[in-house]
Amino acid sequence: MSTIRYGLVGAGMMGQEHIRNIALLEGAEVVAIADPDDAMRRKAADLAGPSVRTFTDHRDMLSAGLCDVYVVAAPNDLHLSLMRGLMATDKPILCEKPLATTTRDCLELMRLAEGRAAPVWVAMEYRYMAPITRLIEEVRRGRAGAPRMVSIREHRFPFLTKVGGWNRFNARTGGTLVEKCCHLFDLMRHIFDSEPVRLFATGGADVNHRDERYDGRVPDILDNAYVCVDFEAGQRGMLDLCMFAEGARWQEEVMVAGDVARLQALVPGPARFSRDGKERAAEFVVADRREKEELHETVTVEEKILRAGDHYGATFFQHQRFLELTRRGAGKPEVGISEGYWSVLIGEAAERSVQTGQPVDLRQFAREAAR
Repeated sequence: MSTIRYGLVGAGMMGQEHIRNIALLEGAEVVAIADPDDAMRRKAADLAGPSVRTFTDHRDMLSAGLCDVYVVAAPNDLHLSLMRGLMATDKPILCEKPLATTTRDCLELMRLAEGRAAPVWVAMEYRYMAPITRLIEEVRRGRAGAPRMVSIREHRFPFLTKVGGWNRFNARTGGTLVEKCCHLFDLMRHIFDSEPVRLFATGGADVNHRDERYDGRVPDILDNAYVCVDFEAGQRGMLDLCMFAEGARWQEEVMVAGDVARLQALVPGPARFSRDGKERAAEFVVADRREKEELHETVTVEEKILRAGDHYGATFFQHQRFLELTRRGAGKPEVGISEGYWSVLIGEAAERSVQTGQPVDLRQFAREAAR
């Protein structure tokens, strides 16, 4: 089995998580890293090992011809320009979420992908958290009956410090409901296997980063929100986001209610943000309307996989699937550009709803973005 050689574009916190997880895969190696920030580039190179080559400009990395696949983990607002160059190659690409910061930019990338043989995989890690994967599998098996409602609560720690504070501003992230919540809107759409048609959102920037200044600017990202989404077959999704709730027992709680049962995936936060600094197991819960007791099942992940990132092993399991696709040399990515587009569209529309205080018709919103 030949080794698949990875090139990493963006060597910050998430890029380093990708390096740690790729190191756990058999037959995979990070051979090149591109990042203009010296400190991040050095940290990433130390993780990847002495044979890795580093570049300040990703175009020099492309010209070197070292890589079989590319991973994009740069700041959100750089994705469009980076992906234009990467998609001109014939190499598979795994692009961190969000695909881009706006629906319009996602549409451009969709057009560039037309006719491209090599896959583009959008990194929606939350699908691959072990308890959420289990929940999705059970929904597909009919355990809940016909799913009618999806409720997602994410109560977690604030945005971490990034280079230059890029993740503090809507202009660079797309806004919290794009940057953070595209994962969660993707889960709703994936579970329902249906398209969203309208939403209403309310939120605020009330607690986090109020005393921070970047070149005199005050961060403008939301730190809490509620978002309600209607889907075309009559299903409903709700997001409850709070980013000043570190230390809660469950960081993510995903609930699917159907006409037979309610299913829940309960995901702890990373050990470094828990009250005792220890890893905790996740749970999968079934409350069947025909039974008297809830069924609780512990969902565990190997500790070495948990230690490799902050997403309850999801980055590793996603990379496993991406590597399998790359080795096959053909096939459709499980999370492609279309999924990336929809998750950004919902997030951007939710940001507009917060700003205007009005519901948003998603079909009309999509038509406006396509003009």
